[in-house]
Amino acid sequence: AGTIRIWERRYRIIKPHRTDTNRRWYDDDDLVRIINISILYRHGFKISKIATMTGVEIASQVAMLSADTGDTGTQLDSLVVAMTSLNEKAITEILMRSIISIGFEGTFERVVFPFLKRVGVMWQTGSVDVGAEHFMSNIFRKRLIVATDSLQPAGHSNSKRVLLFLPEGEWHELGLLFYAFIVRKAGHEILYLGQSTPYNALADVIERWHPHLLITGSLTRLPFERPESYLSRLSNAFSKTKILVSGAMAEMAAKKKFANIFPVTTVHELKEHL
Repeated sequence: AGTIRIWERRYRIIKPHRTDTNRRWYDDDDLVRIINISILYRHGFKISKIATMTGVEIASQVAMLSADTGDTGTQLDSLVVAMTSLNEKAITEILMRSIISIGFEGTFERVVFPFLKRVGVMWQTGSVDVGAEHFMSNIFRKRLIVATDSLQPAGHSNSKRVLLFLPEGEWHELGLLFYAFIVRKAGHEILYLGQSTPYNALADVIERWHPHLLITGSLTRLPFERPESYLSRLSNAFSKTKILVSGAMAEMAAKKKFANIFPVTTVHELKEHL
């Protein structure tokens, strides 16, 4: 914030809005401009030079820099700009360049999920609205579903039946969708129940489908009052089935040491259980 104020005073590079009590605030266009300026500055452009550039010139330079798929920081900044502008075309271009360079799996691990973590911080500080966050999440959701559907169903003798679900009250499914992609890519059969799955519905599907492995989790909090009771219930009811849990559930599972429940915090750990 201090650096931005210096830029404001010395170069008039941005003009903040003012409240009735004279407190400065920035709108979405200001945020985009600040991010673009910071990208150029990080790549060696002098602020005095940036101050003479038009908005079109700045955007053009940033677009060229964002084409460097080895520069994750610039890719993340460019995604923030595209999200703020609700520019799906720009988002798609950034994702496609990354996928070509480091693959679909690498793009989600090294670009998408770090970006979502940054958006979470921005949301907490009021720097991004819920609509923009949902806009981005649904773009990523569509990409994951299409990529998973494009993979050939399991056909080898060692393939397992893997059931993926989120507990009732949990709605953040991008991580689970990504795990579904990893499981299908490894050649296993998946049954995806998705968000907020009631326990009785889960039990019914397990009884009918007989999965070898269950995968579940929660993002940052457990959507029930006594999470250890939920994990105990899963462990006891499906004692012959291996259960993998991620997110906040993984922390609980690591503490309680259930016989058939294993915490998973990375893709590598997931693959070791497949």
